[in-house]
Amino acid sequence: MSTAQNAGEGATVLPPKKSRTGLYIGIAVAAIVAIVAAVLVFVNLNSNAAPDAGGSDTGAITEGLGSPEQPVRLGTVGASEEYWTTFTEAAAAEGISLEVINFDSYPEPNPALAAGDLDINQFQHIVYLGEHEANNNDGLVPIGATAIYPLGLYSTEFGSIDEIPAGSTVAIPDDPSNLARGLLILQSAGLVEIEGGGSIFATLDQVLPSSKVKVTTLEAALTVTSLPDVAAAIINNDFLADAGLTAEDALAKDDPSDPNALPYVNIFAVNEKDKDNAVLLKLVEIFQNNQDVLDGVQETAAGTAVFLKTPVADLQESLKKVIADNKAK
Repeated sequence: MSTAQNAGEGATVLPPKKSRTGLYIGIAVAAIVAIVAAVLVFVNLNSNAAPDAGGSDTGAITEGLGSPEQPVRLGTVGASEEYWTTFTEAAAAEGISLEVINFDSYPEPNPALAAGDLDINQFQHIVYLGEHEANNNDGLVPIGATAIYPLGLYSTEFGSIDEIPAGSTVAIPDDPSNLARGLLILQSAGLVEIEGGGSIFATLDQVLPSSKVKVTTLEAALTVTSLPDVAAAIINNDFLADAGLTAEDALAKDDPSDPNALPYVNIFAVNEKDKDNAVLLKLVEIFQNNQDVLDGVQETAAGTAVFLKTPVADLQESLKKVIADNKAK
């Protein structure tokens, strides 16, 4: 008799055993769904977080100033210097897109900043900005210091100040801010006397006849080439290498620690409305603290840069005084 026949004759048929495979699959699916949901919540929360000024915690700035669509436009003179590339890369590492724009001469970056063609510039000291503001009233202000570059007196003939003979000629740059600064260095060295003790606005006609040496003015780039013809010359740091000189060769120079040197601190400048902009302030912080950037600046400056983190309030107060002195002269 077949099995089918036995079943048809009322035999007891046991129910089949339930398989556990479906249960395991259900548990696994539920676990996967829970994990995916948790990941989606985490991603959503992080995507809604606003990036900080530098993007160092949450990635690059994606909109507004500092984003790829609106990079910070920084103006300078000498953008081909390698440290500007280093600075741009350091800013990018902090999430800030930066475009460094070159200008061929000093009179150009401040008007460009005032016109809104730049967001920030970095090429000048407070004396230079103060003179610009006194004449133009553009509302440009410093938001951070970079360095001061002590201006020095050099000679290829004499090894000390004492060796410079009375009645000899010393050359200094003819641009107003460096002319006055050069005269103050000569006065500190005992080579000249300036009427009224001198100031950041000292002029050649204020040099008293009782001075030890005669002073002549030349375009800044020519002071270094004048060395064979004069006893000594005040030479801008940019031109030292042309004469095979280093900062250590200076017979005299101004003292960066002297409060009177504050107006000669180089600065980042912005329009007053942007003085508290977090992205621009972050750029200042990066410049002041990135060692690769500082090393590049120092190499370009032939070792003469003295880096500073002068309080912004002090920079702005110094600017106000320089502006007032300019208007009063």
